Amino acid sequence: MLFLLLSFVALVIACGDDVHHPRDGDAHVHRHQNRGYPQLPLTPPSRPLVWGDFNVIHTTDTHGWLLGHQKSSWPEPNYSGDLGDFASFVAHMKEIAIEKDVDLLLVDSGDLHDGTGISDGFAPGGVDAQESNEFIRRLPYDMMCIGNHELYDYANTYNMYTDFVPNMNGRYLSSNVNITVVDSNGDTVSVPVGSESSLPLRIGRKVTSLGVLYDFAGNAANTTVQTVSNMVGEEWFQEAIAEEPDVFLLVGHMPVSYNNWPVVFKAVRAVHPDTPILIFGGHSHIRDCQQYDGRSMALESGRYMETIGWMSAELGAAAGNTNDITFSRRYLDQNRVTYEYHTSMSNTTFDTNDGVAITSGLQQLATEFNLGQLYGTAPQTYTMSQSKYGSSDNLLTLYITEAAPAALAVNNPRAGTPNLIICNSEEVRYNLFQGPFTKNDQLTAVPFTDSFLYIPDITAGVANQVLTTLKVKTTTSRSEVDQDLRGRGYAESRYRAWLEEMNTRQLSPGARDGTTPGYVTKDGCPDAGDDTVHTPMQVHRMPKYIASNPPSVDDSTSIDLVFVEFIQSEVLSALNGAQSETTYTSADVSVYSSTLANEVLGVYAQAQWN
Repeated sequence: MLFLLLSFVALVIACGDDVHHPRDGDAHVHRHQNRGYPQLPLTPPSRPLVWGDFNVIHTTDTHGWLLGHQKSSWPEPNYSGDLGDFASFVAHMKEIAIEKDVDLLLVDSGDLHDGTGISDGFAPGGVDAQESNEFIRRLPYDMMCIGNHELYDYANTYNMYTDFVPNMNGRYLSSNVNITVVDSNGDTVSVPVGSESSLPLRIGRKVTSLGVLYDFAGNAANTTVQTVSNMVGEEWFQEAIAEEPDVFLLVGHMPVSYNNWPVVFKAVRAVHPDTPILIFGGHSHIRDCQQYDGRSMALESGRYMETIGWMSAELGAAAGNTNDITFSRRYLDQNRVTYEYHTSMSNTTFDTNDGVAITSGLQQLATEFNLGQLYGTAPQTYTMSQSKYGSSDNLLTLYITEAAPAALAVNNPRAGTPNLIICNSEEVRYNLFQGPFTKNDQLTAVPFTDSFLYIPDITAGVANQVLTTLKVKTTTSRSEVDQDLRGRGYAESRYRAWLEEMNTRQLSPGARDGTTPGYVTKDGCPDAGDDTVHTPMQVHRMPKYIASNPPSVDDSTSIDLVFVEFIQSEVLSALNGAQSETTYTSADVSVYSSTLANEVLGVYAQAQWN
């Protein structure tokens, strides 16, 4: 049985300037030292934040982007702050909250793993994000929850359970996620990854909290994800929410639109029709906000340390009545200009000792991981969706038509056999920028360690039909395909659709000429949510599946059908549908190359960009 994690959350004041850590170097950095300022002019926020008597700063889907976005091509500078800058921001905001005599909490909705070299660049034998998570837990998070990327690899989940969670002192929640471990008696038991705590807030509010993961189906063996609908239907859930708090603060790795939050919300509302409910979601990587009724708000705060979410509520005015609650929400661009504006600080007064130490420690970790290792110099910028698929500056095109064929042929005895390589486009994660192409750039563009597999002796005609079948299925059953991929953890389809919607939207009346490219958000909550005014980026639709150029052979020639392991089931299904002579199964599949998906661009760059 999976257990509810019930939490009465404590306000934590960020006063850790005198806490020193082994990787800090000279931790006695003066608070007022002038640190690096963005090298390009950034648009400042359009207006001050609206504070209530209950306020929350929100992060989600950080995926290892703790050193921020370091490239100069727009919109990257909008997100050029790092975790140290964010830590200084939180510390100043906590001080402002004390001056205002209001509550301010810091929460996170999961997915710390898989995204950049800081999380994924560890040496052989290491564990993903173990080192980078040391810096995350130095921030005063009041609540965190598990994401699907904490569950793909049992070693990562176990590391969270044994190393990260104990240091969170009851503030890491996993209401519907268990891990199987051996207890002190030598028995195999299934226990929650997270923990429960009961602590009072500074101004005495009682907060009931959950940490929920969506119906994820791609978790590793010996981990368990209970469906949300089953979770809310169990007796322990009803017992846990029976007592009315001052506010429900629900944190979960679930989109606030088109997913399971209404299931949790309705279950709580059935017992407490008027109690304030604040929800903080994640997973789909978008900026989004919904209000399920007048006494609730649900916020989702983007991805990759691009966005910092803000929500405020006037809970005092809502006590003892059923009136609508006054909420405010904002999506902050993650950079020092934003931080200094909202804390009324300058570049010489903003940094705290702990913030500078975190930045220094992350830079040292990057050095230890050799993330600056140069593979070559990219001749131009390659984007995923700002250029059309098939064009010379499209990264998906580069990856599948040039990089993968070249990289997979290195030291491969099958290199002399013609092949067709198929990949899901979501294997590629981020743009590749002109200039030095380093180990960190390689892991950022494609962080996944998927193998390339193959089935030999497939005729070229059948192989081409497999690709056609996959494309047809995507076109005719797009929702079914997206649902399957979402169930296994891929969130990119919703993010891409959001960008496409943004690209076709008329600019808001507040937009002005000369603004820099960035997110232009329209969500389900009143008033404008973006903290900084931008011009929407140009976006082109990307295919679900991408393939190398077909070999120049006739349809009857036998070739190797090569594909990335994540789509093995789809490829087998399409292959069996394209011909009837053989029923192919996983037993017919072999590893094609020792080069993994996240190594392809590095191998290619070493050969072509030097």
